[in-house]
Order: sequence, then C-alpha cells, then structure tokens
Amino acid sequence: MCVSGRRKLYAYLASHGVAHRRAGKMIVATDTDQVGKLESLLQQGRSNDVEGLTMLEAREAVALEPQLACAAALMSAETGLLDSHGYMTALRNELEDLGGAVLLDAPVLGITVLPDGQFSLRIGGRDPYEITTRYLVNSAGLYAHRLAREMEGYDTALLPGFTLAKGNYFSCQTRPAFSHLIYPVPVNGGLGVHVTLDLAGQMRFGPDVEWLGHDDPDRIDYRVDAARADDFYAAVRRYWPGLPDGAIVPDYAGCRPKLTGLHEPASDFRIDGPSLHGHEGLVHLFGIESPGLTSSLAIAEYVADCLNTPHASTQGAEL
Repeated sequence: MCVSGRRKLYAYLASHGVAHRRAGKMIVATDTDQVGKLESLLQQGRSNDVEGLTMLEAREAVALEPQLACAAALMSAETGLLDSHGYMTALRNELEDLGGAVLLDAPVLGITVLPDGQFSLRIGGRDPYEITTRYLVNSAGLYAHRLAREMEGYDTALLPGFTLAKGNYFSCQTRPAFSHLIYPVPVNGGLGVHVTLDLAGQMRFGPDVEWLGHDDPDRIDYRVDAARADDFYAAVRRYWPGLPDGAIVPDYAGCRPKLTGLHEPASDFRIDGPSLHGHEGLVHLFGIESPGLTSSLAIAEYVADCLNTPHASTQGAEL
C-alpha cells in the first residue's frame, strides 16, 4: 500500500496543485555491522516493487552529503515531501464537490449495530443528533479501538491489541546540513531518529519512540521534554558528527497507534472488513501509523473494495 499509495499520491498532488517535492531518502549504516540490514531492506524493497533503490558505498554517500558519516547507505530516490495540510484541504474540497460534508465539533458518543444490519451513530456537540447509515468506516486514528470496543453488537474478541507510543521531534537551529532525508537503520517500534525536512528545507530530528504504557488517547501529554535532547544528540551524531552543541530545541510530538508493544515484532496495518467480522458495510482501520499518509489513497481504494462501492476519485491515478 505504501508503494501503490505513493504512486497515486504523486499523481494526485500534481493534479490538485498541492506542494510537494521528490527529495530522496538515504538510509545509513553507521557501522559495518548494519550493512547487512541495509541489504535486507534493499531486497525487501525490490520484492515490493519499489523503484529507485540503490546501495551506495560510504564514499558515494558522502559525495552526495558531505557532512554525513556512514559505512554504507541505501538511496530511495522516489521518497518525497508534501504539504500535508494542503493535501487534506484538497481531499476535503473533492469530498464536498461530490456532495459530502465534513462535520466538526461532532463527537461520536456511541454506535449500535441495528437488527437490519445498518448502524446508528449518536452524535454529540452543541446540537446532538443521530445518524443511521448502511456504510461505516471507522478511521478514527488513536480512537479507532475505543469506538470499536464500545460498539453495541460488535464482537470485541476480534479486536487486535493496542497501546500508544509517543514520538517527539526537535527542530534544528543551524542552516540545513542535508538536502536528502537521512534515516538510520530502523529500530524497534519506529524508524529511528532521522533528519526530516520541510518544503522550505528546514531540518527537524525525530521521532523517537516513547512507549506510554497505556491505551488512553485522552491521557497523552504532547509536550516535548527538553531533557530528551541528550538522547537526540547521541542518535544524530552517529551519522552527523558535526551537529553543534545547543543546536536543537523541542518542537512537537505525535502519537502512534501501536498494535504490538515493546520487544514485540512490529505489526502491520489492520483493516478489518466484513470478511473478518461479518457486518456488511463496516470497515475498521487499526494501527494506521507511518506510512499511513503515503498509503492513504491505496487504503481508500482497498476500503471501497471491502464495501463493494466505487472509488472514482482514485481510479486512473497509478503512475
């Protein structure tokens, strides 16, 4: 879905005038013991039909990024950046052009599976009301498990495990040192503290993996603890030894909906449709973390197929 979604996404961004750029990504081995992991990633990528993957020797990588320190690198030429807010706006505009509506300040207080197979949603907010629908897609992110768990008439034994892992970011106050995204080899629970760029070229580092030990999104503290800077300096200096003291400051944080916990093998997305739970017209999306945004148009097409509904907005977008 990441590969298919990325191809669809580039086409969508171009056709809808959303800012984006193919920046390229370098996954770096900081010592020779990690080179085998890069080779495994290369083979996995090729198995998944990823274009533009190239193994680079240290001298080739440093020629592209002179401030980089590594034993080898895997180049992903098709990796890029996008204006995520612009993308959301384009999707909303398209939805509204097709007769749909986005309702804000309208929390879902409860869902019931009705005897005829439809779904009743109790909506709160300033003017509470109810909706009865034949089709229901639970894509509530960190709250998807809660909605499914509290759905009357749904077998909660079917739900996967769930926990939360916070990801913190620090911004860099120096001039950009890299023109590519720079990633270390993956770590348990995430992709490692990497260099991410915005469309203006500003550098940020992150995210790390901070296991919260609970599954309540309402308890998440999104403040970034400045004391985590020491770990960020150590992680970044493995591939950028020239990172100056005092160069990073707390920026922002997000949270991942994890289906597996610390020391467990990483899980993939879970898209639970009628073939699993038996409720026609219902799809749950669980554990949609990175690369969920890249995969979004492919996920949408898959969900439409689960519901046996047309997906005209994504047809023909394959490059």
